[in-house]
Amino acid sequence: MNESQATAEALSFLWSRLAGGVLVPGDEGYESARGVWNGMIDKRPAAIVRCNNEQDVATAIEAARRFGLPLAVRGGGHNVAGLATCDGGIVADMSPMNRVSVDPRRRLATVQGGAQWRDVDAATQQYGLAAPAGLVSDTGVAGLTLGGGIGWLRRKHGLTCDNVVAAELVTADGRRVVASETENPELLWALRGGGGNFGIVTSFTFRLHPVGPEVAFVLAYFDGDQIAKGLKAFRDFSTDVPVEAAPVAFTATIPEGLEGVPDAAIGRPALAVGCVYAGPPEEGERVLRPLRELVPGLVADMSGRLPYTSVQQLLDEEYPRGRRYYWKSAALDSLSDEVIGIVVESARRQPSPLSTIDLWTMGGESRNEPAGGSAYAGRQAAFLVNPEANWEDPGDDRANVAWARDLLEALKPFTTGTYLNFPGALEEGERQLRTAFADHYERLVKIKTRWDPGNLFRLNHNVRPDTEADAA
Repeated sequence: MNESQATAEALSFLWSRLAGGVLVPGDEGYESARGVWNGMIDKRPAAIVRCNNEQDVATAIEAARRFGLPLAVRGGGHNVAGLATCDGGIVADMSPMNRVSVDPRRRLATVQGGAQWRDVDAATQQYGLAAPAGLVSDTGVAGLTLGGGIGWLRRKHGLTCDNVVAAELVTADGRRVVASETENPELLWALRGGGGNFGIVTSFTFRLHPVGPEVAFVLAYFDGDQIAKGLKAFRDFSTDVPVEAAPVAFTATIPEGLEGVPDAAIGRPALAVGCVYAGPPEEGERVLRPLRELVPGLVADMSGRLPYTSVQQLLDEEYPRGRRYYWKSAALDSLSDEVIGIVVESARRQPSPLSTIDLWTMGGESRNEPAGGSAYAGRQAAFLVNPEANWEDPGDDRANVAWARDLLEALKPFTTGTYLNFPGALEEGERQLRTAFADHYERLVKIKTRWDPGNLFRLNHNVRPDTEADAA
């Protein structure tokens, strides 16, 4: 069967089972539905299946398997590498499946696989609870979780994946299975950071923690002449900070729209620091005050007490859908003066004023495995350095990608691992995965071989099964 015949038969199969639930090229809504967050990604799937329930998910899987078409899975579509779509294949669009239910007594939330974090925050904050998430509220729950998940609560309550106590998914053979500590525990271990290799997750059950409704929050910008000095002060602050604080520093360019910023400062380099305190706000204001006084040259200070939901959405406008993004990462044991010098020099050379270099303080609870363990590796890193190349003009692609790669190359002597939610384009292939998963990689291969021996779920941080490696 040639490719066009396979596509035609797959579409006929889908239409016979999903009346009104399939978008193909030329349909109203197809163009908007095929787009993803990263504007660098421009692909045209043969069919977009709007999944309303588990049966729709199973149908999309069966069509891809039966007719040999690529299968992409779209939750929030927010993945940096653009893995939520494909050319000529089938996209299982999970976005209609976005319900969140909360059990405040047991401190659990059940979240469907197409939800975004703003959906979760809105539901859980009604009870003063939260699941650890990222820093941008329209990020998809599934993608962030399956890749690990670092955010404001990481040092107090762990990674997002650490807080998954159960998941339901549809596997490559169409089965609906549960992964928990008592049912398929190996699969739960793999889903905690092992990516979308094992099936399409239709729901997660998260452990929740008391957070909010108001939190102490810091977001302060300092003049760019202070970047080196400020990063050293940030490093010193991070050494003894309580686990309730998980500070992030980032090099930046002062944007328009910051309240109280003189016109002369707009467009100038800056160092910014941000932090949420996952504890009593009055205590947080005291603990975080040194971040607001990190170095002289304060340009803007948006710190204070804010609703947790507002903090979660504060950075959304900085990462609009359709902008061009290329993000990488390097896990480090320490933030030495030499590393700081490399970061400062890289910030000076960045091609786009929209780009940043983020430095995440790790440690705390993120170093501890959850009960039953997880596929996520690299927990002993003290810091994560994350160059975010962000730009608008396609003509600038090469310069911005090269800038991020050059920084990672300069940091290589100090790098102990990488974070797969900031993967660039996954261009290093298996080597990149082995760096990220370390000693967990071979165990993931065995689990992949059991649950997806034909590697149907390969448009992800793909761990190849033994069966495929043998065939190659």
